[in-house]
Amino acid sequence: MKKGWFAGLAAGIVLVLPAVAQAGNEVTKWNEIAINTVNAQPPIASAPPAGAVFMAMVQGAVYGAANAVDRHGKPYLINRSFPKASAKAAVATAAYRVLNALFPSSALDSAYADSLAGADDGKKNQGIEVGTMAADAMLAQGHDGRAGQFGCSFVSPSPGLWQPLPSLMNPLVPACDPSTWVANAKPFILNSPSQFRTAGPYPLNSPAYAADFNEVKSLGKIDSATRTAAQTHAAVFWNTNPPANYNGLARRFVDQFELDVSDSARLFALLDLSTADAIINAWSDKYYYTFWRPITAIHQADTDGNADTVVDPNWTPLFDPSLPFSPTPVSPAPVGGIGPALVTPPYPDHVSGATTQASASMHAFASFFGTNEMPAPFYLVSSRFPGEHREFMRFSDVTNEIVGARIWAGIHFRNADVQAANLGAQVEHYIHKHLFASQ
Repeated sequence: MKKGWFAGLAAGIVLVLPAVAQAGNEVTKWNEIAINTVNAQPPIASAPPAGAVFMAMVQGAVYGAANAVDRHGKPYLINRSFPKASAKAAVATAAYRVLNALFPSSALDSAYADSLAGADDGKKNQGIEVGTMAADAMLAQGHDGRAGQFGCSFVSPSPGLWQPLPSLMNPLVPACDPSTWVANAKPFILNSPSQFRTAGPYPLNSPAYAADFNEVKSLGKIDSATRTAAQTHAAVFWNTNPPANYNGLARRFVDQFELDVSDSARLFALLDLSTADAIINAWSDKYYYTFWRPITAIHQADTDGNADTVVDPNWTPLFDPSLPFSPTPVSPAPVGGIGPALVTPPYPDHVSGATTQASASMHAFASFFGTNEMPAPFYLVSSRFPGEHREFMRFSDVTNEIVGARIWAGIHFRNADVQAANLGAQVEHYIHKHLFASQ
């Protein structure tokens, strides 16, 4: 976004809010296609950590192409400028070629043909060339690590160490992380998956650990007497797909502020590159520390050496691993919402992936607009409660609420969420500084 752009707009923002969403542009069109394409894949590609990587591949290529046509920032993927190329053709080609290389389909072919049919014939061929260059450069970087490590990382049971929980489909088989490969994926802008290694879990015998333990034991229990109805609802609301949610918000911002192709491409690149690198770092942390989840910690508290933690072998989190799938409201009633069972995720506690994604995303929005507090409310949605809009004025409030939500769900210790929020901020700051700060 050009310097000073938002400051001039903010005073009159109420006047430009559209009653009906605008048509967007080629960037938002292909962003929505990309989200739908990724989400249609098996979990190894569509689970939130993996989805973040693939969305970054698409939006990084789109930005590289758009920036080569209308140079407003540091070169990315393409060092030359092509001011006579069609931006529409460049954006469509970059997105299509990345998606088609990853998840080929006739639907993508058709959408691409539609995009080219509407491109300026006099500039189309050079736009295709630019988009091809950006996509090929992105694909050559090797971010797709699906062929690498997959499945459960078994370790001998020991105090503090994560242990797989039973699968919903077969209680005799452990539930496995479909996104293990993300821990070793190649970052986009960071130098390594562990560049911002977090401080790690508290020692089991520390007062800080006991405080976190007792907080989640009380607030995260399925029949908690201390968790409010509003907190229960928030916990369930935020159990939704982060890449789809935050990219959907970005598309609404493009419409709301009538962003052009150049600014739209920058917004999505800042968002998705930050989120992907943050989640890669988070997954690296998860398998570096392999720290146990609250359900295991509370069931085995008699082994942690801490006099201030009390074992409860019958403790069950709000996100109960024993609940079956339900396309209708899930029982028992306190859980609410629709969709698959709300379960403790099948990978280690530290750090929180959902909070990392939220923090990186919200900091990206704040960086783009140059403010944490918007002059008018924005909203986020949830597949758990179709039609519900959760409104915010400050980007930081989204992250703060998700920190609480993961504790209220009974699936994270507070430390894992607080450090995740810091991790997301660090990664976004690094990416903004090294790729976008001069704009």
